[in-house]
Amino acid sequence: MGMCEALVILGPTASGKSALSLKLAQILRSEIISLDSALVYRGMDVGTAKPSKEELAICPHHLIDICDPSESYSAANFRNDCIRLVGEIRARGALPIICGGTMMYYKALVDGLSPLPETSPEVREQVQAMAAAEGWPSVHEKLKTIDPPLYQKLAPLDKQRVARALEVYLMTGRPMSSYFGEKKNACPFSRLELVLLPQDNDRTHLRELIRQRFEHMLKHGLIAETQELLDRGIDANAPAMRAVGYRQVAMYLQGEVSYDEMVELGVIATARLAKHQMTWLRGGLKDATAAGAASAASAADAAAADSAADAATSSADAAAGDAVYSERHYLTIEDEHKWDQVLAILQQHPQLWAFHY
Repeated sequence: MGMCEALVILGPTASGKSALSLKLAQILRSEIISLDSALVYRGMDVGTAKPSKEELAICPHHLIDICDPSESYSAANFRNDCIRLVGEIRARGALPIICGGTMMYYKALVDGLSPLPETSPEVREQVQAMAAAEGWPSVHEKLKTIDPPLYQKLAPLDKQRVARALEVYLMTGRPMSSYFGEKKNACPFSRLELVLLPQDNDRTHLRELIRQRFEHMLKHGLIAETQELLDRGIDANAPAMRAVGYRQVAMYLQGEVSYDEMVELGVIATARLAKHQMTWLRGGLKDATAAGAASAASAADAAAADSAADAATSSADAAAGDAVYSERHYLTIEDEHKWDQVLAILQQHPQLWAFHY
């Protein structure tokens, strides 16, 4: 069993990730790093299920309310911020707890990213002016010659990604897709992952939780919050407004759908997101350690404690002589004993349990 420098809590929407992280923060000297692409935005509180003031007071939280909704925050931004924060938190003598469900961010953290160049303000303005004059479908059509693989992959109205592809080409003269095969830097710190999933992949219970969650948001101000964002001039297709729930409410406010249709669309979109998250967690991240990692089931560890998770995997990356250890345990959302399981898992890791109050 390797040494773990950070605790990671992953799971689909409405799986209880945040509640588990806060419960752990009450018994461990820790700080929470949000792994959520929506929580970074200020003024988007109800629709993102942002922690309350009371919850934020339990322990220090990071990567929450750091951007205006008019700004973009990328997977690369998250990776850089998270790696920096893990080092700073450990230097303060606390345990970093990374918690959330934005799998694109976590994959970027674990696998690394292609070394794409930063876009200059001048080039960004050039692309935006081009889009304003010609329309995004016309800008997308330029990729047919510049970058055929991305032209096939991106939708004409995927403004953020179409713009980025054109920006990279204008900055470097190279198609953005040509960078994808270049060497990436793997996550530099070791991790213990706790993954929350429905029992036997049964999404019925999770879907009901999703419905309850969305209806709770609607009753507690999501419509007014979305209206305020639109009144500020935030584009309904802006990255911040891609957060599930906001787009559906915006459609309702703009008269495109009825209230009942909006509710169903919100539940369907959230359930689709949860399905995507579970696909990643069951398979997409299975080998999401650095290239060349060797994986092995840690059944012996699970057997060492009756309340250990049903399944766990561990991996180590020995590339270039640097061992980056990761270990994963799966927990069932519906299991009333999962807290005991979590404690048993942590107690198997003295370097993590040492943060216990």
